[in-house]
Amino acid sequence: MPNPKRRHSHQRTALRRTNYTAELPTIVTNRQVGGEPYRLNHNATPDGYYKGRRLPGFKD
Repeated sequence: MPNPKRRHSHQRTALRRTNYTAELPTIVTNRQVGGEPYRLNHNATPDGYYKGRRLPGFKD
């Protein structure tokens, strides 16, 4: 593996690390009646529904 011949400056290291921010997951409102008010985007609800359909094999 190639290694740097000289040390990077603090400014160059800081410029690279500016994009290392953590992102919060996207939370959307749940449209199922009687379920949880919010859910994670692109995830099934705790009731076992995804895109308005009941998931197969989900146990109550």
